[in-house]
Amino acid sequence: MSALSPDPIVAADSAEAAGAIPLRFVGPDDVIAEPARAWAERMGFKGKPGQIVVVPNTDGGIDHVLVGAGKTFDPTSARALSARLPTGLYRLEVKPEDARVAALAFLLGRYAFDRYKPRADTSEVRLVAPEGFDAAEASRIASACALAREMVDTPAADMGPLQMETIAREIAEAHGATLSVVTGDDLLEQNYPAIHAVGRAAAPHRAPRILEIGWNLDRTDRPLVALVGKGVAFDSGGLDIKPAAGMRNMKKDMGGAAHALALGRLVMQAGLDVRLVVLVAAVENAISADAFRPGDILSSRKGLTIEIGNTDAEGRLILADALARASEHAPDLTLDFATLTGAARIALGPELPPLYTDDDTLAADLLAAADAVRDPLWRMPLWPGYRAAIDSDLADVRNDSAGWAQGGSITAALFLQKFAPTTGAWAHMDIFAWNPRNRPGWPEGGEAQGLRAAYAMLRARYAKS
Repeated sequence: MSALSPDPIVAADSAEAAGAIPLRFVGPDDVIAEPARAWAERMGFKGKPGQIVVVPNTDGGIDHVLVGAGKTFDPTSARALSARLPTGLYRLEVKPEDARVAALAFLLGRYAFDRYKPRADTSEVRLVAPEGFDAAEASRIASACALAREMVDTPAADMGPLQMETIAREIAEAHGATLSVVTGDDLLEQNYPAIHAVGRAAAPHRAPRILEIGWNLDRTDRPLVALVGKGVAFDSGGLDIKPAAGMRNMKKDMGGAAHALALGRLVMQAGLDVRLVVLVAAVENAISADAFRPGDILSSRKGLTIEIGNTDAEGRLILADALARASEHAPDLTLDFATLTGAARIALGPELPPLYTDDDTLAADLLAAADAVRDPLWRMPLWPGYRAAIDSDLADVRNDSAGWAQGGSITAALFLQKFAPTTGAWAHMDIFAWNPRNRPGWPEGGEAQGLRAAYAMLRARYAKS
């Protein structure tokens, strides 16, 4: 796993912090003092986002660095710093609240997937901790995001259902939690028929399974939080096979599982005042003589029958069983993460995940947290007018919506709502879990989306006083 190098954040009262190089964020209308102004002009610096100019001192070292802030400073732009600055220790010269956001962004920008090819860049950039910055907490958050991103980045051959189980086991053992696993044909005996149907075509060593972590479950005085993740290790589309271009990045289709596991680890590390259940449905949607077929009618754990219109709409099937299992715990709050639909990207693009919930309080809390930690979400409607699009003449529900509804992300969420727990609030995040363009601080590949927002919401609700 790609590790953050030791001590990227230096305590403000340490001896070396006194010699830190100032990082000055400058907009196009800000005045730069001489002699730096003349140097900046010579270097073509205009305060545009992404511009960086190193201002030398008389000894040939670095006096300070000018960083383009644009018209409005976005502290998350600090994700690019570790990739663009020369080795050194730096101090952020912005107001404390922006500095704290920027410092975490800096940590997030240090991630690199180097499992198969070592990093060529050997520079080491560090920051002085801003005022009020909890470096230990920030490191846990950055590490959780790195875990989710690395799981997504790892090719399917090395990140199958068994590997997801191994990661879940390591997390559970590290925090005194339990892990139960139901695998292969045992899924039928223990009533997970939809998970079994989706995953049964895979090779035996990649058999489908449901993973369930339980933490603090004996503390019945505490609220119960359920986290559910879609773990499709690779999605060929099944018999409704995807074209080559659509299949290329389907190693990322377990992004929901990666998010649920990483968020669960954060909850346990923080010791939030909750009982916790993390459920991951881990499968490979493969093709074989035993693959489930268009036109099949599947059973589900909840007892609802599902007509299969398209085998490439498999994520909602495994989530149906996982959400039904979550409901058996009578959770006070359920969050599910899934790389569920391409329609979500058509609606909102790759950087803005849709959020679905019928609970206005939960929506407000999640959106406020998303804004506070700069981890965007956008609430979408569970529009009741589209429920008829998932009606079936032969079964209780169909897994592909009728074409007239068009809103594929909405109808997928309406499908999940039929299986979601009703004892408390539920929210679904249709994440992309991927950066499609390569830029400093945001390498092309796995991305954590909604994870920090969800954690901030949970921490605000459930942190011990």
